[in-house]
Amino acid sequence: MVNYQSAPLDRVFAALGDPTRRAILARLEREECVTVSGLAQPFAIKLPAVMKHLDVMADAGLITRAKHGRTVDVRLSPGPLREAADWLARYERFWSPKLDRLAAHAEAREREARRTENEDRSK
Repeated sequence: MVNYQSAPLDRVFAALGDPTRRAILARLEREECVTVSGLAQPFAIKLPAVMKHLDVMADAGLITRAKHGRTVDVRLSPGPLREAADWLARYERFWSPKLDRLAAHAEAREREARRTENEDRSK
């Protein structure tokens, strides 16, 4: 059975799958509002390609755009990111214990290395 409720979430994850779009989101997280040309500046791609990335992000609800004369301002829209984070949080129980065990193992190895180093110094 197809779950039509997942379509918006599918668009969010599809948009997040591209490194250029993630870089744009990171920039918008740091700066409240950026013009399209300002967003395009650091990339080695042409403005029409950036516009296509912005279309995908807007379709996923990740950004909003507002035109002021000839300038288009872009802002982050965090709602869909929260929904994606909430969806991922439901599965945290699968990886969290493993990460806890990995951290405990790394800490034990570090303690052992320090103990060995201290024993070597005292010889």
